[in-house]
Parts: sequence; structure tokens; C-alpha cells
Amino acid sequence: MNRIHRLLKPVKVDWNNKLINIHWNDNKSCNFHNLWLRDHSRDAHSFHPITKQRLVDTYAIPDSIQPIEVSQSDTTLSVRWNDNSTCKYPYHWLYNNSYYPKLSEVKRDIKPTWNAQQIRQNTPTTQYTDIVHSDKGILNWLQNIHTHGIGFVEGVPSTPEHTEQLTQQITFIRQTHYGTFWDFTSDLSHGDTAYTDIALGAHTDTTYFTDPIGLQLFHLLQPATVQGGDSLFIDGFHCANILKQLDPPAFDTLSTTPIPSHSVGSQDAIIKPAQQSGYPIINLDNITGELLQIRYNNDDRSVLNALSPKRVEDFYRALKIWNGILNDPRNQFWLPLEKGKVVLFDNWRILHGRSAFSGKRRLCGAYINHDDYMSRLRTLTEKHFDHDLRNEYGTLF
Repeated sequence: MNRIHRLLKPVKVDWNNKLINIHWNDNKSCNFHNLWLRDHSRDAHSFHPITKQRLVDTYAIPDSIQPIEVSQSDTTLSVRWNDNSTCKYPYHWLYNNSYYPKLSEVKRDIKPTWNAQQIRQNTPTTQYTDIVHSDKGILNWLQNIHTHGIGFVEGVPSTPEHTEQLTQQITFIRQTHYGTFWDFTSDLSHGDTAYTDIALGAHTDTTYFTDPIGLQLFHLLQPATVQGGDSLFIDGFHCANILKQLDPPAFDTLSTTPIPSHSVGSQDAIIKPAQQSGYPIINLDNITGELLQIRYNNDDRSVLNALSPKRVEDFYRALKIWNGILNDPRNQFWLPLEKGKVVLFDNWRILHGRSAFSGKRRLCGAYINHDDYMSRLRTLTEKHFDHDLRNEYGTLF
């Protein structure tokens, strides 16, 4: 709890059969519905102290729920309800979760974005030995991913076994129709152009999944024996911000127009997202409006047969502008992957691609779920920095 929250106190509390009204010592006031407060009690009889799950029976709370008595301590508002329960609410928790009106700012997770020059000059890198010897090394790696969308690990033994073990230091690997941990060459063992030697334009993976994969890891075990095969990485959030500044209508089109997609190249897979219309290329958080996910692979796009005539025209116009931004060399971070150097990136933010190559090229890697990656980041943050992260009135609640 920061100093401002420690100083917050009510100067007056009123209530009636519907609301509790709190006047704060910063000259602000807010209301809470009686039903909402009773339903959100964090006392042990209403909220399990270990599992952090709700125990209160919402449907047993009477419609006529209202306070019998309200009292104040230095840090807590205590309410005795007419259902014979007594609940305590820390002031900072009430203020942070106010809604009528909302008094505290919505939590925002604004990340710095980058162009090619910036990421080349300040490439986020963690040493392999730091990761295998301490989970602080894993935390450093995941913080790089969370902040920059990409993070490299140097000094990794150049074997699939060591690379798989490194991946599992984060969390379990997500299995898909491509397998679990992959070790592949350009043999077209799966019906996807990634398993060829042709160039791949900037894209994100698995746009055809209802829940696209979160992180993707690559380790080049053998560079192309003749030539080519350099890797491309683009900060999709940076490009989306450029689009928004350059052409707001185009940004609006790509953040609201659903795009269908599919994966049917393998005989054992016919994959389409559950939402038949698909999802927009640019997805925003529905509370903060911040960038949440880039979902773009023009090669995997299905037939656009559910758009209005006007939307079709707007979409192709916006798509060309988007493509121009992606193909601006200032936004393209090209580099040859190396043996012993693993790259991990956020597939919800970073677009990747590859130049054509000739000869044999061997790569291994894996997918990780986004929710599982974020869970690992939070648990390590809790362990080393924020011990109150998941308490009854902590920053998660």
C-alpha cells in the first residue's frame, strides 16, 4: 500500500436501504450498492483465505440487504448487515474499487515500443547460466518479454534437449497439431510454409486458433548450409501506434473488422476459430483501450464473405497502409539466428518472418500459452518483489 492510500480516510459515511455513500478526506465521494458490498466481502466467511475463491452465496443475499451499523477504524470500514453478518473493508480497497463514480485511475500496463534501431542498440538478453541457477534469471527473461515483447538467452547448449529443458523452466509447453517440442527442417512434414525454404512475410502464428499461442521460442541448431534464412522481428504494438497516428480511420477499421482464418494444410487438422467471423488484426483491452493483441497472418486469411460492401473497401485500404508500415525498413529487426542463442517472443505482440534460404537449415522450438506465461511472471514477481500480490485486498483483487 502506498503512502497516498495510507492517508485516505472517510470523513463522513451515510447509508440508506440501497447505498452506502463515503465522503473521503481528499474531497471526493463515491457510492457503493449495499448488495455489491455484501457480495464483495473479503472476510473469511465470504472469501477463502487460501484459495482466494468466493464463498459468499450471492443468491442468498436478500434484496433488502442494508447496514444496521457502520463503524470506522484507522484503516477499515466495518459494516454490520441485516443478514447477521459483519464485514470489514480496508479504505484503500474501497477507494481502488470504487465505481459510482470511479475515483482511482484504471490500472494501465503501458509498455515501451521499439523500432529496429532501438532494439538493435538495446537487445534484451539474459545469460543461460543465470536462468538455470536461479529463478531470478527466469524472472529477468520474462520481464524482458513483458516489457519489450522479445528476449534472447545466450550461452545455451546447442541441443534440442537443453532447449526443451530451458523452455520448461518457464512453464509447460503447449501441444498443437505441430507437436509439442519441434525439431525440424524444410521437409514439409506439416502442411505449412514454415516447413519450406521460401521467404515468410511478417506474421503472428496460429491466428486460426480461438486462443492463439502466447510465446514462441526458436533455437537455430544449424544455419542454412548455402545461404539465407535470416530472421525478422517487428514490434506490432509500435506499428499499430504508427497506424493510429498516421490514419485513425484505418486503425479503427483494423481494430473492429473481424478476419476469418484457417489451417487445413495437414491431413490430420482442419482448424478454424470458434468465432466464425474471426477476430480483428488489432485487438484492444475492453477496459483500458490499450493494445492487447496483434493477430495477423495474411497467408492464413479465409474468404471475406461476411463484410458489408463499405467495410470491404475500408478493410483493403487499411490493410495496404498496415502493410506499408510493416515493410518500412525502420521497423524491421533483421538478424541471423545463432547456435547457442535462443529467442523467445510474445506472439500477441511481435510479428516474425524469415528470408528464403538454400541448403539445409535446422531449427527447434516450442509454443507456450499466454495465460501460463503471465501466471509464471506474476508468481515470480510475487516471490521476489510484491508479497501482497494475491492477498485478500492485494493488487490482484
